[in-house]
Amino acid sequence: MKEKRLQHLEDYIHSVGTVSLDELCEYFNVSKNTVRRDVNQILEKGTIQKVYGGVTSVTPALIPFENRDHTNHPEKVKIGQQAAALVEDQDLIFIDSGTTTRNMIEFLPSSQQLTILTNSLDVINAAVAFENITLITIGNRYKRKTKSFVSIDDLHILDKYNISKAFMAATGVSIAHGLTNSDILEYEIKKRIAEKAQTLYLLADASKFGKSTQLTYAPLHEVDVLITSGALSEEYHSFCREHRIELYICK
Repeated sequence: MKEKRLQHLEDYIHSVGTVSLDELCEYFNVSKNTVRRDVNQILEKGTIQKVYGGVTSVTPALIPFENRDHTNHPEKVKIGQQAAALVEDQDLIFIDSGTTTRNMIEFLPSSQQLTILTNSLDVINAAVAFENITLITIGNRYKRKTKSFVSIDDLHILDKYNISKAFMAATGVSIAHGLTNSDILEYEIKKRIAEKAQTLYLLADASKFGKSTQLTYAPLHEVDVLITSGALSEEYHSFCREHRIELYICK
């Protein structure tokens, strides 16, 4: 329980940036002595530092989308390859916008008949070359920053699709705040897709963990399959075991 509380506390500090000890006491409903002890343990990791009356996150800032494709690229390709191997013939899948999810397309077998639902320009451009793929696009406004189509006038239009698998991206992933992103228009689509899909896959390289942004589109425990790279903390391994999340780590 203590390890879980420490992880939640650290995730919360990273999500808000700077926070007072009094605010931590109120948010987690614990005494100031408990908060001080927990904070002192986290300080030893070097991911936070003390400021007057509280603490602040010193975790590197989240990388802007336009620069993410150059970050951890080999890991993202491996994650995309593993995700593609989990797609089956006749699947109707959603592929989210993101610099990791778009790597799936080149690894999808041409022998499979697939339907891909997406709002990602990169996925659309890659998928049009494959005759075995039926492509359905969503979103009626183009967002250049993330190369995605956002905003749907009636989100219930997504309900008519029987999505067998949703391959999702996230700007940040944490136990406390789940799968997060920072755009309200993308959030609405992600949230509805995550609720609708029969199986929810999260594709996220190891650098995304322990971070969060303003909007949670799904709690972490709702993920069915987690595909990542590198080593995760024991806290995340325990969480996956507890919630029966299938874990793939691409070396």
